[in-house]
Amino acid sequence: MAHPKSRISKQRKRKRRTHYKASSQQIATCPNTGESHLYHRAYWHEGAMYYKGRVVIAAFSEEDLEE
Repeated sequence: MAHPKSRISKQRKRKRRTHYKASSQQIATCPNTGESHLYHRAYWHEGAMYYKGRVVIAAFSEEDLEE
């Protein structure tokens, strides 16, 4: 069974991992609504939820709730 000749310290391991950083999030603009949003995420615009330029959840008014 293979094993390392010497143990790598926590400090040395963490120094090596400091170079991995999260990149900034990309923001898209919807051609239909003009709303800015994160890629691959649904977003709310004027009471309706949109995803890929299509309405996923339609806007509703207070009259719809009363019925």
